[in-house]
This record gives sequence, C-alpha cells and structure tokens, in this order.
Amino acid sequence: MIDPLILECMACREAILLVRNRGLNRVIVEGDSQEVIRSINSTSIPQNISGIVSDILYLEVLDRFVRCNVTKDYSGKKIQWVDRKPKLGQRSESLESCDVFSGKWVFDNKSCPLYNESDCPYMSDQLACHKHGRSDLGYQYWRWQPHNCNLKRWNVTEMWEKLRGKRLMFVGDSLNRGQWISMVCLLQSVIPADKRSMSPNAPLTIFRAEEYDATVEFLWAPLLVDSNSDDPVNHRLNERIIRPDSVLKHSSKWEHADILVFNTYLWWRQGPVKLLWSNEENGVCEELDGLGAMELAMESWADWVASKANSLEKRVFFVTMSPTHLWSREWKPGNEGNCYNEKFPIDWEGYWGSGSDLPTMRMVERVLSRLGSTVSVLNITQLSEYRKDGHPSIYRKFWETLSPDQLSNPMTP
Repeated sequence: MIDPLILECMACREAILLVRNRGLNRVIVEGDSQEVIRSINSTSIPQNISGIVSDILYLEVLDRFVRCNVTKDYSGKKIQWVDRKPKLGQRSESLESCDVFSGKWVFDNKSCPLYNESDCPYMSDQLACHKHGRSDLGYQYWRWQPHNCNLKRWNVTEMWEKLRGKRLMFVGDSLNRGQWISMVCLLQSVIPADKRSMSPNAPLTIFRAEEYDATVEFLWAPLLVDSNSDDPVNHRLNERIIRPDSVLKHSSKWEHADILVFNTYLWWRQGPVKLLWSNEENGVCEELDGLGAMELAMESWADWVASKANSLEKRVFFVTMSPTHLWSREWKPGNEGNCYNEKFPIDWEGYWGSGSDLPTMRMVERVLSRLGSTVSVLNITQLSEYRKDGHPSIYRKFWETLSPDQLSNPMTP
C-alpha cells in the first residue's frame, strides 16, 4: 500500500526521488516552495521504469561523487514507452510552408548583426570572440536564406509579445546554452535595466523581464537523463554515469515551462557511458557505447514528451546536432589544420563532414518520428556544416589555460 501523501504529491506532478538512508527509504518531494520528507517501509517500493507519474522510483541521488561499485557489459535492457497520438489540431513538424532548413548563407552587412557582443551584458566569456582577441568579425554578417521562402525579419517587441506571461526554456548542453545566451542578447535591448534580472549561474539560470511577466531560461542537462555530470560547473569527469531510465531530476524543473527547446549530442561522443539503472541497489553499472547510451536517454526523454507534452499544453522543440569542424582537410584537401583562422562559410551545397555522425542522426530521427507533431524539429545540422568560420576556436575563455606551445600553434588545440 503506497502512502496517500505520496499519491497526492504524484497527482501534483512533483518530482519524487527515493534515497537510501540507513536502511530506510526517504521520499523527498521537490516542489517550487516546499520539501516534504517522510520515511516509508521499503516493501512498498515497486520496481519500475521512470517517466510515468503513477510510479515511484527507488533512487540514490546521482551526482559527481557517485561511483560504480562494479561494471559489467550491457545487458540489452530497453526503455519501454508507448506512442501517444498528438491532439487534433496541433501544429505539424514543419514550421513553414517550405523547408526553412534548406538554403545557403548570404553576406548581409546591412541587416546583420542583430546585436553586438559588447552591447550584451550577459555575453558568456566562452562565446565572446571579439573580447578574447578575434579581429575578423565577418562571421557576424552572414544571414541564412532558405531556397524557396524568406525568413521573417526579427522583431524584438513582437517576440516579447509572443512570450508575454510565458516561460521559454532551453534544456541541454553548452551548445543550447549558447543559443539561450544569444536569445537573451537579442531580447534584452528593449528592457530597461531596472526591469530585467538574471539569476546566478546554477543548473537552472533565469533571465526575467518584469513588464512582460516572461522568462527566458537555461537548464543544464547535457545528457537529458539524470547523470553525474549535472553540475553546471564541476562536470568534467573521467567516468560518465547516467540513469538511463530517469529524467525526474530535470523534468521537475522543465515541466513548468511553456516552450521547451531541447538538445543533446557532443557529450555522447566522449567514449563509453556507465548505466546505473533505477532499480539497481548495489551500485552495479553496465557499460555501453555512446550511441547506444544516447538512444536509451532519448527514449526516456521521448517517454516524458509523449506522456506529458500534450496534456500540459506545451510547445516542444528538439535541435539536431551541431558539427565540430575538427579537420580542415575535409573542406580543403591536403590541409592539416582545424577551424582556426577560417573566415568564410563552406560554399558547396550538401557539404558533409565527420563532425556530423550519420548513425546518430538516424537514431534521433527514428525516435522523433514516433513522437509525430508533438515535437517540432529544428534541423540545424546541414546549415551549421557550412559554418566552419563560426567556432570560437582559441578566441574564448578556457577552463584550463592554454600552454605557450598551444598558443603559438593554434592549429593544434
């Protein structure tokens, strides 16, 4: 018999985490304004898979201090989720009558840039190329032009009206954090300094505009599922551990947003991943390659979307992978550099480099296709492939200071 208090909290869609505490299971209900803790008998805890509100999860808090006691080969366990048809009348995946993601970059020094780095007080040092020594600013003047239609001109006040009374949240890794910062820089210029605020850097960071009662937020969740890398600062770990069947830690924060923009990709390309399943009590992890682990995480995320997005009346977007441009020989045969000192986009249509992984793209497409029109796909991969000139390269703040040798030979970092 499950405690009635727990059922009441689940009905409120609060996140429920169960942690081991000296032989007892403590139910921690994390809400916006309260934390309720009760001890219950361990026999009342069902074995289950996360993402379904009516279930309770037996979980140890997963943070950067968690270690795997034992690691074994992946057992083949899968995430089970049921397709749920979207509501009638919901918008389809296409954002326009034509494919806005098929086009070319055109040089436009009249309408671009839409904002200047120095005019945005919220610009990140990891993205501030000019501040960190990049003298060539031509990369700011390229505008995306779809082949068969025109993108609407950006209008900051119109955007604020669309956001009035709403929460727009970007969820994912540093690439989505960059998109969030750009959005804030685009929007903040018309908000008086005393009518706007930015919360301190945290897993959830919030820009607020008082007169519109609106927020533009970023949630650090680089792997989408719960992981030991969810600290926004201390996440550079030798061993990557995820809970492949749980998004509870993050979804308790993102489920209150009105518009959600998700991404994940690069962190799955850093070697094998350790899987610590929710019903594993002894710290036994399974090991799986990045692609397989990402698919499990995508399935868990998709289960939340299929279960909640329609009922909570949300707009959900997923951003496809952003390429890396690590090897200049891919666009300039015979050259052995990287993206350093590149000043122009790649001008041959259909260019494809190794920084965009086709098996990963096919897997993501497979998962997203099952969600149908519940999710709008922002397919930025091909248009980003052309922009070898768009990386910060050495012109940014580094977590670890570059050595004199690296600075003297910027083609190597």
